[in-house]
Amino acid sequence: MTKDKNIYINRELSWLKFNERVLQEAADKDVPLIERLRFLGIFSNNLDEFFKVRYATVKRIYEAGKGGKSELGGIRAGDLLEEITQIVIAQQSYSLEILEEIDLELQKENIYVINETKIDERHHDFIKNYFYQELSPALVVIMLNEEVALPELMDISAYLTVKMSTKEGKDQVALIEISSTMDRFVVLPSLDGNSYIIMVDDILRYCLDDIFNIFTYDAISAHMIKITRDGELDFDSDLSKSFIDKLSESVKDRQSGAPVRFVYDMNIDPDTLTFLLKLMAIDEKESIIPGGRYHNRRDYMSFPSLGRTDLLYDKIKPLPVKGLSFEDSIFKTIAKKDYMVYTPYHTFSYIVKFLREAALDPQVKTIKITIYRLAQISHVASSLINAAKNGKKVTVSIELRARFDEEANINYAEQMQDEGITMLFGVTGLKVHCKMCVIEREENDKLVRYGFISTGNFNESTAKIYTDFTLMTSDAKILKDVNKVFNFFEVNYKVNRYKHIITSPHYTKTKIFSLIDKEIESAKAGKSAYIKLKMNSISSYKMIDKLYEASRAGVKIQMIVRGICCLVPGVKGMSENIEIISIIDKFLEHTRLYIFSNDNDPKIYISSADWMTRNIDHRVEVSCPIYDEDIKQELQDLYEICWNDNVKARIIDETQNNTYLRNDKPKVRAQFDTYKYYLNKFEG
Repeated sequence: MTKDKNIYINRELSWLKFNERVLQEAADKDVPLIERLRFLGIFSNNLDEFFKVRYATVKRIYEAGKGGKSELGGIRAGDLLEEITQIVIAQQSYSLEILEEIDLELQKENIYVINETKIDERHHDFIKNYFYQELSPALVVIMLNEEVALPELMDISAYLTVKMSTKEGKDQVALIEISSTMDRFVVLPSLDGNSYIIMVDDILRYCLDDIFNIFTYDAISAHMIKITRDGELDFDSDLSKSFIDKLSESVKDRQSGAPVRFVYDMNIDPDTLTFLLKLMAIDEKESIIPGGRYHNRRDYMSFPSLGRTDLLYDKIKPLPVKGLSFEDSIFKTIAKKDYMVYTPYHTFSYIVKFLREAALDPQVKTIKITIYRLAQISHVASSLINAAKNGKKVTVSIELRARFDEEANINYAEQMQDEGITMLFGVTGLKVHCKMCVIEREENDKLVRYGFISTGNFNESTAKIYTDFTLMTSDAKILKDVNKVFNFFEVNYKVNRYKHIITSPHYTKTKIFSLIDKEIESAKAGKSAYIKLKMNSISSYKMIDKLYEASRAGVKIQMIVRGICCLVPGVKGMSENIEIISIIDKFLEHTRLYIFSNDNDPKIYISSADWMTRNIDHRVEVSCPIYDEDIKQELQDLYEICWNDNVKARIIDETQNNTYLRNDKPKVRAQFDTYKYYLNKFEG
């Protein structure tokens, strides 16, 4: 099949459509007010990472003199860079409109986000004291001139460009760094029953004369700028350096990567803007985007709640898993049957309890686990260290290249290594993205395996906001295969055979193709034939082509894809049997679930892998079969709840309009109804 733009949606443009869905949540008046601000923060944070990675990659293709059409779904790199910039400018403009609307709604709730021109005299002393006590000692101010080279600007910070002017026409320009370590929002004392918040940027504007009192000027102004750098890591080839050393240096070098986006306050003086662009050597290849008064809007993810729980989503209390008890041994419980933990509807504490129990149990001999992204304060890591201190043989495969979490992972890797844990730093040329653990316990003079396989990271923080499945099992067949994956980490020139799990990079494509072929055969024979998929993204042309083939054969395909979707559904003669929705809501939909009819005897897998080329060919991934009939039914029920969402689901089709799915059926909001499903399950 020819790779044509009518057959595939460009990956980058599809991603921007996903981020537009995030922006829709910020615009949705049914979303609690402060949560809307936080969705604006998520939108901005997503965009930052997009420019650091995906835009930077397209830019590299462009600068290498390559057209990029085959890699980019039928569009040239130069044209794509221009289209991205235009879309982002429009989205940024819309986000500013949303922000203004939210600000008016906050005022109706007696919450005022003020700037330096709206400060009440009664707040003057508080603000000045805050400036001198909290901000002034930590300020970094850079005086600019053409004779002195500009220091590298941090892309995790925003900067106020300050212009001091005299009547004689002598101008002085400076930059004030707004460090990511500063609290962006400062809550002022309440006045007359009203709450007041001021951004640290505006405190600095209010105190410009205090900062620059050694200079003489007639006028002073400040406008914000922000730079985003290429975030891809480049490794040197010095064989004498350890992988950790190389990665540490590469993470540090990220701050000096080539600029890929420059955002500025559209009200900045044109001469000052030209001066800055020249000083930073930013030309037409960079994405130069006019913005509003404030940048780094990702900080809105931490907008203060002011104790106003009525302006937030109700917090859910994680439910117990029926049959699993913190008062009993998890080993003894899962020896009898498999259990599924579905965070955040269930508590992540079951996983930590399992590891802590293993750390103390004298019969446990070995623990092997993969780690992709650890929490800043990780009970998982402390449990593993505890186990090592108790004489267990602990092996941790940690992915040091988990994008933007490299530094935290490096710190924990060094700490665990110091405690005697055997550390495996992945496989050459592959990222280890699978999430699994296998524990060996001595019982009646033989080793019995227990473990868990997950769709998500073993991370206490993200487990509160990401939806993920974790299968807890003592199934010897599955865990024998899982153990083989750990053997592959240590002896990776040997490719193992697996009877139950599906692994990347060796078998995912061929095994999934085999499962799809079975559905094609069933459809041609007039039997039940369907495929139901839930994942974050699909961009692999090979996987898309196979689904097109299945659709043409009459296989009914339902897909729930949160993010990138390069497949074009509903096209006659190509994909008319494929329907796709996307759900963006309170929690981040992170589960990967594959369901194949198998002639009405469903084969069901949970997986760490999306259907992207990187997951299929360039990562170690594991898809785990579900054999327990109760859990199989549970997963099918959960899929149907999501598929029937008519509140937060958007239709993905040829138009790419992100239209909400609406019908006359009773309201189904998947995440809320999933909680009700588990509540009924536990109580009933």
